Amino acid sequence: MDSMKRPNPGLPRRSPLPILGRMQIKSAVFVTSARGLSDCPAWDRPEFAFIGRSNVGKSSMINLLSNKDALAKVSATPGKTRMLNFFLLNDLWCLVDLPGYGFAKTAKSEKFDFNELVGDYLEQRANLRRVFVLIDSRLTPQRIDVGFTAWLGGTGVPFSLVFTKADKQSAAKTRANIALFQESMSQPHTTVPDFLTCSAKTRAGRDEILRGIEASLKP
Repeated sequence: MDSMKRPNPGLPRRSPLPILGRMQIKSAVFVTSARGLSDCPAWDRPEFAFIGRSNVGKSSMINLLSNKDALAKVSATPGKTRMLNFFLLNDLWCLVDLPGYGFAKTAKSEKFDFNELVGDYLEQRANLRRVFVLIDSRLTPQRIDVGFTAWLGGTGVPFSLVFTKADKQSAAKTRANIALFQESMSQPHTTVPDFLTCSAKTRAGRDEILRGIEASLKP
């Protein structure tokens, strides 16, 4: 994936999409699951992808943003998402649930487990507007998260860091872990990512994420 270029050929575009005044979610539907780029919807809808380590709360985040508790399936089994799952909101833009990343155990060691399909999507999908990388706010910087954000920064794709499960500890602890993560990001990035916090339980951070999506929808 590192050697691949991001051709971003683009698709025929319609007139600029209207921006909802308060990002009210009026409809949210599952569209399809894709096993490869050729299976992705052939449309011009802007797409916003969500990714993180297994069991970090991607499905809960999509349910929170869409205001539908069961739009994305929440599983207690880490790594259950294996395909790209597309959810269309307000018939205007799309949330994409990407397979999680992690470390795969081998006979003598462990290796970085990063779905090749995800790499193809992040580097080549013309519709992609922004990636939201979900990180467990309860943890000090994990090398798997730091490594992924370093790789993602090299692609030139705009991204935001969303620290999940903020309700499970004090705000001071969350701020401390975010500060440590910022310090760990030594590799320069094309664009400095936003740092957001959220909780699927308290709904904190939902409006901030939707505002970020709204800003990315502007022509």
